[in-house]
Amino acid sequence: MTTPSRPSANRNPAPRSSRHINLFLFDGVEELDAVGPWEVLGHWTQEYPEDGWSISCVSVDGADVVGAKNLVLGAHGSVADYPSPDVLIYPGGPGTRRLLKEEPHLEWVRKQRAEVPLMASVCTGSLVYAAAGLLTRRPATTHWASLNLLSELDPTVVTDVDARFVDDGDLITSAGVSAGVDMALHLVARFAGTERAQDVRRGIQYDPEPPV
Repeated sequence: MTTPSRPSANRNPAPRSSRHINLFLFDGVEELDAVGPWEVLGHWTQEYPEDGWSISCVSVDGADVVGAKNLVLGAHGSVADYPSPDVLIYPGGPGTRRLLKEEPHLEWVRKQRAEVPLMASVCTGSLVYAAAGLLTRRPATTHWASLNLLSELDPTVVTDVDARFVDDGDLITSAGVSAGVDMALHLVARFAGTERAQDVRRGIQYDPEPPV
């Protein structure tokens, strides 16, 4: 029995508002790195359209991707279908180890840096940013287990080992996996105010009190 190839997504493109967020997907993405921010930002943009924001999931060619734990994640379209977003979110996962060594991909990341007002990353997505030269002499963070690798990729990075996320103006990096939820709520607060972010947090019932 042969396994069918994964086709490009045949779903309706996400409608764009006046300001738009691209959430980049790739094979080997850590699922919660992508789905956590999507839950926050999807809730915000759908429940409060008056704020004027929209969000789409994009992959290189518009095809679905397979996450680190084999969850298939669908893209609304390709990066070419959603050019010039106001925000790009780059999640992490084991797939970043391949991408941070691919020069054509790093060139694409640098091009985004030149065109996109705000670049954000979750977890080891910041390793790709470092490999592309985006974090030179800037404060940043990543998953705790990859802090040394971040410094190896660019020794000038001012690593923050304690922060859930680091906002350096036009570039935001967050720590590992679930920290992307906090970073996404921060984005809502930054663009629509603290009260709106609190509304979103209540809407998704996010009240982190770990049982262990």
